[in-house]
Amino acid sequence: MTIASDGVAASAATPSVLLSGITKRYGPVVACDGVDLALHPGRIHGVLGENGAGKSTLMKILIGLIQPDEGSIAVNGDAVRISDPVAASNLGIAMVHQHYSLVEPLTVWENVVLGERARLNREQACTRVAALSDRYGLGVDPLARVSELTAGQRQRVEIIKCLRREPRIIVFDEPTSVLTPAESEHLFSVLRVVVVDEGRTVALVSHKLDEILHATDEITIMRGGRVVGRSRTSEATASSLAQAVVGRPVSLRSEAAALGLIETVAATITDGEAPDDKPQRVATAAPVVLEVRNATVLDVDGHALLDDFSITVRAGEIVGLAGVEGNGQRALADMLSSLVDLRSGEVLVDGAVVDLGRPGALRRCGIGIIPEDRHDSGCVLDLSVAENLVLTDLHAVSGHGLLDRRLIDRRAAELMLAFEIQARSSAAPMRSLSGGNQQRVVLARELSARPKVLIAAQPTRGLDVGAIEYMSARLRAAAESGMGILLISTELEEVLTLSHRICVIHAGRIVGEMSHRDADLERLGLLIGGVAA
Repeated sequence: MTIASDGVAASAATPSVLLSGITKRYGPVVACDGVDLALHPGRIHGVLGENGAGKSTLMKILIGLIQPDEGSIAVNGDAVRISDPVAASNLGIAMVHQHYSLVEPLTVWENVVLGERARLNREQACTRVAALSDRYGLGVDPLARVSELTAGQRQRVEIIKCLRREPRIIVFDEPTSVLTPAESEHLFSVLRVVVVDEGRTVALVSHKLDEILHATDEITIMRGGRVVGRSRTSEATASSLAQAVVGRPVSLRSEAAALGLIETVAATITDGEAPDDKPQRVATAAPVVLEVRNATVLDVDGHALLDDFSITVRAGEIVGLAGVEGNGQRALADMLSSLVDLRSGEVLVDGAVVDLGRPGALRRCGIGIIPEDRHDSGCVLDLSVAENLVLTDLHAVSGHGLLDRRLIDRRAAELMLAFEIQARSSAAPMRSLSGGNQQRVVLARELSARPKVLIAAQPTRGLDVGAIEYMSARLRAAAESGMGILLISTELEEVLTLSHRICVIHAGRIVGEMSHRDADLERLGLLIGGVAA
């Protein structure tokens, strides 16, 4: 099927929202380039594209968080200027953000009424929250403290915050990024009630093809800040959408994880296509290179981030750690980076206990780290590419106690060639590189040290499909060379595609484990939600 570039036939009704020629520039970067978008009442409109395609920028313009440089907005046929979120709210426009805006020490009802100027009445507020919860089947307790809620429950609180003002136009920005499969399915059933029964307008922003195909009525595809295709969902296919998103023909089998096609990934498991048997047999017989034994890590308030956590990784094995974000993954990666202390438990590399009290002990024992936030702890943006490539092993490029620029440049040239890092030169500042090339720098630095174990935390977050393919191929190659890899990812498609063995983390503990061959989506979904399966 060919996706029409001239749009879907317009509804006879006046659009709830009409964005025309929306352009937004950030210096030389054009985030939105002459974008047209029409949202109609009683329909769910999917806005699809890779990270960086311009989707979120466009929606932030709609709710007044960002002002466009060019273009116009009409709401229900009337030209408007949306100067800020208050103006958007007055026009009946609301947004459920990808990242929560809740105050954790407060209760649900307190969060819902936060910012209202009217005199607060606890009983009336609780009744209102309970009524909205029952009306949409959200199952939220108004008196529950937000800090004690799961990620999925917090998402429901955000929805109630949005719906309490009865908006007619609702934007959901990547709403399933912290939800289990079951919670995602429930969210879409709620959306359908809001749209069909109440005639509201919904824009669903996502980079996942599966949820766009299952939850929407029509689709707009963005790439590089522009609209590159439109289609009715009933006429769209996964392959046609994938080609529009990426801009080239794609193989769904090989790129399903990057495109968020969980059903296609599941089919490869059923068909027994990937990964092949050989690395699985080697991994099963290989020695344990990493063991985390009964680890407990506490936050500053004494709450357990890791709670008697144990996991093993064998040489040549990729162990995928699956789970909803916020269940201890960050604490595990930080602990294995020597950034946080163990309250109890121990870490063993090649069977030997590591003295975690010694700075750099884990790295010296053979652990490499790809952190989940490369800007936070993976690289120094103001240093050059060459300096970032040698950052963790300065002894190798030093002589007589001084850094040797020739050695640094030579090492950088070798790694830039080997890992296909695209930059003006090795002297270019790290911040001048694309996200994918920044991640290649981190990967090159860590793999070139030939660690026994590589901790890859959210290694493809924020990358495009091509960069995700490259990263996945490098991780597979590293495992085939005998390296043990702990893959920490909230993207279930990625875990299913790459892992020989899958462990599920919930509330800081391992709650289940299965081999790739025995992976079952239903059981995985239950485990991720904390339900014994």
